Amino acid sequence: MTSWRPPQSEARREELAIACARDGYALLEAVYDPSSPPWLRELPAAGVPRRVLVQNCTRTITGGREVIKRREKESEGDALPPGHARIASPYDTDARWGVKREEFWLGCKLHVTETCDDPPPCTCGLAGAAGQAAAGSAGEGAQDRGHDKGCAHQVFPNLITHVATTDATVTGNQMTTAICEDLARNNLAPGPSCLDSGHLSAAVVVSAPATWGIALIGPLLADTPAQARAGAGYARAGFTVDYDAQAVTCPQGKTSAFWTPCAQRGKDAIAATFSALDCGPCPARSLCTISGKKRRQLTVLPRDLAEAQTAARAAEKTIPFRAGHARRAGAEGTMHQAASHGARRARYRGLPKTRLDHVYMAVALNLLRPEASWTGTPLDRQRTSHLARLELGLVA
Repeated sequence: MTSWRPPQSEARREELAIACARDGYALLEAVYDPSSPPWLRELPAAGVPRRVLVQNCTRTITGGREVIKRREKESEGDALPPGHARIASPYDTDARWGVKREEFWLGCKLHVTETCDDPPPCTCGLAGAAGQAAAGSAGEGAQDRGHDKGCAHQVFPNLITHVATTDATVTGNQMTTAICEDLARNNLAPGPSCLDSGHLSAAVVVSAPATWGIALIGPLLADTPAQARAGAGYARAGFTVDYDAQAVTCPQGKTSAFWTPCAQRGKDAIAATFSALDCGPCPARSLCTISGKKRRQLTVLPRDLAEAQTAARAAEKTIPFRAGHARRAGAEGTMHQAASHGARRARYRGLPKTRLDHVYMAVALNLLRPEASWTGTPLDRQRTSHLARLELGLVA
């Protein structure tokens, strides 16, 4: 509802929602009535409200009395369907609600992959002196001036090699495997690939070199339990895992009672569960778990993945890793350039058309970038801070 404000009180909003649902059910009863023309049921305008009502409401008729209730997320029996399946807009049934940190949006999500190679060394010798003399201060600008003096060596611009459009609920780490497979299938697989933490997991970091010959570079996600997010209590890093003994020791020195191989979100894992006899009387239980069962259960990665995760997190603190991952900063400029050409606002309804639009956008950017490289035209800047604007204004 965009043209007016809904009621302020929760009770009034609930009353309005039930009234809308009742009207919707009355309309659908008329559409599906045997005396109504059959073609009415085939209209999308009738099918979409039917799906919306089924997803958001329950309706029972007892003794001739109609009872309509709204589904709630927390409900066990009549809960709302998951976000990736729930219609969020009657105008575009592919649109979904997405969230990233504090930002919410309704629509889809765009994933972009581009090259980020270092400029190849110049071997012609014509621009060596000019390039070397100014490399520390001017970078590519100095090399461009050298090429203008007769160097035939080309410095290729970054080009987009893959775009993927998904609904807004698809996370980055769900797309990493699909993107790597597409790149390898089209003979565009990079050697190293720089990603943000949202696209990485220990499993894909281990499997990517062997499967596609791609070394994934980026920081792994930090521990997500409540204790780790709050910075207080016993996070996962405070527990000692003994794979040979198949046991986990907590910071209080207690050992887990059960070691159970399992699968979480389709991936192998181990559930280490402590005894309620140890956790129940523990004076530090409030720092460890808020479970109603009064015991801590810890999810542990298989040994090979745990070792890879430990090694990756240790490497994240090194200077070579930070220097290599700094290449990914250019991706933010690419997203800004795409946004300046309309990528933030879907111009079509449905994922297939929006996906095609994004492909055409990537092709257009790949045509703009060589031209910009040849003419020395800088690409679109990212958002300029207020301080930078002030400095530019003072210089001007």
